[in-house]
Amino acid sequence: MKSTLSKSTFFSPLVLLTIIACMTLNCGGETEEKDNRQIFKLNELGDITSLDPAAAGSFENNFALNQLYNGLVEMNPELQPQPCLAKSWNISDDGLEYTFHLRTDVVFHDDPLFPGGKGRRVKSDDFAYSFDRLFDKRISNASTLLDVINHDPANGKSGFDVPNDSTFIIHMKKPFAPFLGILTMKFFSVVPREIVAHYGDKFSSHPIGTGPFMLKDWTLDTRVVMTKNPRYFKFDAQGNRLPYLDVVSVSFIKNAESAFLQFMSGELDILSGIDAINKEKTLDKSGELKADMQDRFFLQTTPYLKTDYFGMLIDPDLEASKSSPLQKKYLRQAINFAIDRDKLVRFLRYNLGTPANAGFLPPGLHAYDATKLRGYTYNPDRARELLDMAGFPGGNGLGIITLRTTPQYLDIADFVRNQLAAVGITMEVEVMQPTVFKTAVADSKVNFFRKSWIGDYPDPENFMALFYSKNKSPEGSNYTHFNHSEFDRLYERCLIERNDSIRSDLFLQMDQILVNESPVVPLYYDEVVRIVSKNVQDLGIDPTNTINLERVKKK
Repeated sequence: MKSTLSKSTFFSPLVLLTIIACMTLNCGGETEEKDNRQIFKLNELGDITSLDPAAAGSFENNFALNQLYNGLVEMNPELQPQPCLAKSWNISDDGLEYTFHLRTDVVFHDDPLFPGGKGRRVKSDDFAYSFDRLFDKRISNASTLLDVINHDPANGKSGFDVPNDSTFIIHMKKPFAPFLGILTMKFFSVVPREIVAHYGDKFSSHPIGTGPFMLKDWTLDTRVVMTKNPRYFKFDAQGNRLPYLDVVSVSFIKNAESAFLQFMSGELDILSGIDAINKEKTLDKSGELKADMQDRFFLQTTPYLKTDYFGMLIDPDLEASKSSPLQKKYLRQAINFAIDRDKLVRFLRYNLGTPANAGFLPPGLHAYDATKLRGYTYNPDRARELLDMAGFPGGNGLGIITLRTTPQYLDIADFVRNQLAAVGITMEVEVMQPTVFKTAVADSKVNFFRKSWIGDYPDPENFMALFYSKNKSPEGSNYTHFNHSEFDRLYERCLIERNDSIRSDLFLQMDQILVNESPVVPLYYDEVVRIVSKNVQDLGIDPTNTINLERVKKK
């Protein structure tokens, strides 16, 4: 349903952005100097809730954290870990010890709490402290990512060694092949002990990191302003210190149409995400930027590490699912064959995304291979055959299947309902509010639901973990309660295997099991999509949808 803007709705964000711009640019004084600054402006539809990397997790938080902090390693555009604050590392032959050799030219942001107000050098002990606080569940929800670290303080095992100021050693309980990828997450950024100790719970509002930008101002639900870090450790190929931008200004206009108007008026430099870009006004049906937009803007797209799917609770011991017809594999397969994913992507998503005809793993991961995996394509005749094999010829005796979803995805649910009806499957749609829906799925209260999974780190293991039997919700993310011994065996093997070629083959085997057993209906692999002002240069894009501004320029 399209929203209609009243005059007050239209002008309120404009007035708000004008005030913010004036506050940020110091309107009325030093105009010539301020006009020469490079200021990057964007809007977030969601909220930034914390600037402490221990509380990373949401896209909005991670955007800001990515500008403020650094970790041992970072991801390159090919999704491989590369040096950051660690200039190099060694992994022991048994995979149980990671030794990181730190740069010695990195300092924290300047702050009055440091002697002389100047940020001090980062040392290995800072990483030991930063990692250690992640085990405190009152501070962070990253503790499950650290399960493989040999951290047992009660028995004298910290999990870390700091033999000198520039060497940091992590001890593992067992080998874990994706570990370097996990360390690229913003949770694992370095923070200074004395600053965190001084501010305590308020450190989130007084962040001190090592990143290309420093926090200048954060007004909750209104704006975040970050300024250039003059002592950032990175330089370009010509020897110029990064970053190029002077200011990053983030607004929080919740109405997507209002934010779109701001973008069109030049008050924002970027719109990111399919929900923000106003598809009807900016894109043609092929997913390309409309001709009348191309003189001012350019379109950025790339495969996203995100799979949108329908999940089915198939645990025979649970009240919500034990009598469900979805316990029958043939019915689950029939649903998969009944959906025209190509049409879904073409008409509902303006060709932004890829039909999920090749299993659960999305493009961009090294294990994705549509030529090797036998997935589902639209075949209504086969769907009818499988419905008959399931004991419901023509849908007789099946009854009504209820899909739960949130308002944002009602159009997709309606599309699928019509597709299933064409083969004899009657489906109704129940719309739930997002917080209620999330809890209901995690608590195994619904047996047919619409979900998506965004890779926390760029390794196929992160996607296959959704179906490992020991990760059943609510403790884990296995919302379908899928339980398959061969799948589990392959999954456990991929955790210790370090050869990427062998791991890719293991993941393909696991994905094929998912296709055959059909605990999920993969719908489409999402796409990162941005519309960017042409005065922005060198804004990179990758499948993690990370916005990194350290090398961005403005004309």
